[in-house]
Amino acid sequence: MTESHIPPTPAQAKADSTSLGDLLGEVTRDISTLMRQEVELAKAELKQSTAQAGKGAGMVAGAGVAGHFVLLFLSLALWYALGELMGLGWSAVVVAVLWAIVAAVLASIGRKELKAVKGMPQTTATIQEIPETLKPREEQR
Repeated sequence: MTESHIPPTPAQAKADSTSLGDLLGEVTRDISTLMRQEVELAKAELKQSTAQAGKGAGMVAGAGVAGHFVLLFLSLALWYALGELMGLGWSAVVVAVLWAIVAAVLASIGRKELKAVKGMPQTTATIQEIPETLKPREEQR
């Protein structure tokens, strides 16, 4: 029985005729191209996500402004209603005191939440874990 000779594929022919250095150079260029394409894709995705987040943030801000007007007009209605009972001057003081209480409670809760945030110690600990070889060296004199 005679052996049949299968012609080499284009990739095999190229591997046989190209040096290892040239092959490594091509691999490096291909990886570089792939990395650039991935970065461009990430930029495009980030731009799209940012636009969507901006639109959402604008809607939430608009809702906040509308909510502010609701509170303003409800406060005016309460002021007027109480004014029918005790006079407009005193009813304005009552509404202002109610809002001062709300502000004090919110400020207290907010201050407590801010004190609970511990972002900086975690960052400091992470930075300390960087291997010494990656830290910049001081110039030797």
